[in-house]
Amino acid sequence: MIPERAPTVRELLAFYLEAGVDCALAEEPVDRLAELDAPPPAPRAAPVEAPRPVAAPAAMRGEVAPAPDVAIASAREAARTAPTLEALRELMQNFEGCALKHTATRLVFADGNPQARIMFVGEAPGRDEDIEGLPFVGRSGKLLDLMIGAIGLNRTTAYITNVIPWRPPGNRTPTPQETQICLPFIQRHIELVNPDVLVTLGNPSTQTLLSTREGIMRTRGRWFDYDTGQRTIRALATFHPAYLLRSPSYKRLAWQDLRAIAKVLAG
Repeated sequence: MIPERAPTVRELLAFYLEAGVDCALAEEPVDRLAELDAPPPAPRAAPVEAPRPVAAPAAMRGEVAPAPDVAIASAREAARTAPTLEALRELMQNFEGCALKHTATRLVFADGNPQARIMFVGEAPGRDEDIEGLPFVGRSGKLLDLMIGAIGLNRTTAYITNVIPWRPPGNRTPTPQETQICLPFIQRHIELVNPDVLVTLGNPSTQTLLSTREGIMRTRGRWFDYDTGQRTIRALATFHPAYLLRSPSYKRLAWQDLRAIAKVLAG
């Protein structure tokens, strides 16, 4: 029986990348081989227990987040006080209540024209978005550009953001607590942009913003009323571009949703 060939380093790296392990979270690289070759430490004559440090080292910054209810209340208060999009961005940049901030590369705030009549909201940034600091710039973003281009829109005539502004590690699904902490920020974001049409992309953003527990198959193509407290905005749910990349047969339904959006914008 012929033994299986051991994978190469390149193949192992490709495997980890597919699994979502695409970034190092330590402050400094660690040479594990050097640790193995290092001589063992000399035995100490009289073992004395060292006092425990009171404060965590700098490398541990951000790992202890406030309790979820405290973080949610803090986010609500901060978001409520933001008078402009620039102020909201700065508040979010300085917000310490969400642990995702400390594993992401940067804040992904928004892209497009804040004066646009239409606003698209997805779930959370991915790897490409985390690198560039803009929403929908990877494969999903390219498809979204084609989708909105089909009804005469582009990033100068539309506004694009996400419910979660920081990339979850390995592109995992945000937890309900993380979503609730970030919710006041996206709600204030929508209030400040004040679009005529709000489009939720995918199930998570639809359920979070439109207060429904139904799946995207039932909610897509339906119009909802989104109440900002100042006015009611027409909102429509449709598929997330990432879902359409995995299930291209649903592009036909997404095209129906886009035509409905175009009809409202033209009216």
